[in-house]
Amino acid sequence: MRARKERRGFNWFALLMLAIIVYFSSILISQQVYLSQAADDYAAAQARLEAAEKENAALKEEARQLNELGYIEKIAREELGMTRAGELPYSVGHK
Repeated sequence: MRARKERRGFNWFALLMLAIIVYFSSILISQQVYLSQAADDYAAAQARLEAAEKENAALKEEARQLNELGYIEKIAREELGMTRAGELPYSVGHK
């Protein structure tokens, strides 16, 4: 009896499976990177939205106060340095 030599050729099936696994792994990794960037962008947009909402609330409050004469007088005195007729402005010196 002759010992029969088994001829093993190149395993194309294993190579094909390896190529498929590498391909889908690269797609999975690129999708994870994209989703991570999208999550970061969403968090930044949320922070900008919260800041804009706070600023909007402050501006609405200031607009509401600008309809009150007492507030208008306070702004005129403090920021513009205006006085009423007959008043003398003074400033306190700091040491």
